[in-house]
Amino acid sequence: MSGLAGDNTANSVGIIGCGWLGMALATQLMKENIPVMATTTREEKAAELNQAGINSRVLQLPQVPSLLREHDIFSCRQLVICITPQLKKGRVDYPEKIAQLVAVAEKNDVEKIILLSTSSVYNGLEGEVFEQTELDISANKVAIVAQAEQSVLNFNGLSAVIRLSGLIGPARHPGRFLAGKKDLANPDAAVNLIHQTDALGLISCLLKQKQAQGIFNGVANTRVSRQQFYQQAALALALPEPVFNEQDRGITGKVINGDKGRRELSYQYRYDDLVLWMKNSEN
Repeated sequence: MSGLAGDNTANSVGIIGCGWLGMALATQLMKENIPVMATTTREEKAAELNQAGINSRVLQLPQVPSLLREHDIFSCRQLVICITPQLKKGRVDYPEKIAQLVAVAEKNDVEKIILLSTSSVYNGLEGEVFEQTELDISANKVAIVAQAEQSVLNFNGLSAVIRLSGLIGPARHPGRFLAGKKDLANPDAAVNLIHQTDALGLISCLLKQKQAQGIFNGVANTRVSRQQFYQQAALALALPEPVFNEQDRGITGKVINGDKGRRELSYQYRYDDLVLWMKNSEN
């Protein structure tokens, strides 16, 4: 492995899957003078990232194990896995991809793996849900995500899973999500979202607090209904308000509790009130 210049330093971080969130993470870590390497699935994307100053390589998963073992990303001490399950595209190989990464990390000097998972692992549940809440794995999509998470939690080094709620932030203003749509369901449902800044904050805490591990929910403490939130979001961008079905009242769905991350990582959310953020946002 050729790796990074000066790789194997105590803080080097490999970002597997350098998309919207991964790129923001790489940029933040580089500002802190932390050695970073990133991967992407396409040559042109890797070239674009390298042009932006982010040391990048192509990585296709799943991969032949012998080839995967030679990849430079495993010269990093900590790995942040940002690849998505792609369940909406019909992919079911997410657990295989994650298991491969964990297996190779165990054969190298990787000290910690952080998996950016999704709060969709709570699908099928109602009411307030916590990290220890039993999942409804009768649903295949939930079982796929849970299996991938378990691979990381079984890593022989330190490991953490962040179950991120819906991501919003730069170029992802929620005012555009439902603007102008009609007859929308579940107006009383809870809103489970997190700003990119706070997702990065949680990741940063787990990278810096080396011994911190386990499962953490990433979600802002914004307690308004789906209808209130998305109507205000559209108004913030002067877009047509979404219209909800008034006959579809009373379903609150799941409310994700993010107190564990606040408590155990001593993390204070910058955008806990996403309604306030929307009103002040220029995106």
